[in-house]
Amino acid sequence: MIHTAGYAAAGLTGWSYTRIECAAAELPDLVAGLGPEWAGLSVTMPGKEAALAVAAQASPVAAAVGAANTLVRRPDGSWYADNTDVAGMVQVLTAAGVSADAAVTVLGAGGTTRAALAAAAQLGCPSVTVVARRPEAIDELRPVADALGVALTPAGWADAPGCLSSADLVVSTVPKGVADPLAGEVAWRPGRVLFDAIYDPWPTPLAAAAAAAGLRLVSGLDLLLAQAVGQFEQFTGVVAPVGAMRKALGEATSADFLS
Repeated sequence: MIHTAGYAAAGLTGWSYTRIECAAAELPDLVAGLGPEWAGLSVTMPGKEAALAVAAQASPVAAAVGAANTLVRRPDGSWYADNTDVAGMVQVLTAAGVSADAAVTVLGAGGTTRAALAAAAQLGCPSVTVVARRPEAIDELRPVADALGVALTPAGWADAPGCLSSADLVVSTVPKGVADPLAGEVAWRPGRVLFDAIYDPWPTPLAAAAAAAGLRLVSGLDLLLAQAVGQFEQFTGVVAPVGAMRKALGEATSADFLS
């Protein structure tokens, strides 16, 4: 609904945005069969690595992260891959007051953590502590961190309360419910920032505890809007009507936004 609202507000009659169910292995054939009327694709998990593979060219950040959420058709018919999750994350975290040299802790070691590492690099944060339940998951992130020039410090789940307590920015990327037990175990520090990638339900127990302690919150909906704005502008070449897109998302979810 975000893109559709944007097309209407921008006067882009004839533009539409539709959903296609597609497994990662099916993405190359899907993309190859698209006609010239297709300006671009938004790609969700688990197809983000496959999206990078089908593109003739990729942005430096998508290449470093190893995943793309955006495919844009070029004039010659080839596809360009980008990752607007990263730029969107930088935007919403900057709006929340995160600055260079912030001490960053990320919960989880999946795909969103890759974007968080890239966002930390662009924000000027030289190191990131990653808390994960499986040490091997952190090991898989090391090539990404190295490519981005970010020092990665591993931590086990038992160390999570201390790591979150000492961070200026906490990024939670774990699935719904996983971080709930941590809500009452963290010595939250007022004025810091929590970005919780979950947006349903909202607030999560982790976010509610952080807000009660005086932290600034960023939700997954803030990121959803920001990354969609980046996609919209690449697809259309038109400045995104952010207000209309925010309103549509808010009406669909009955949510408030930071930015």
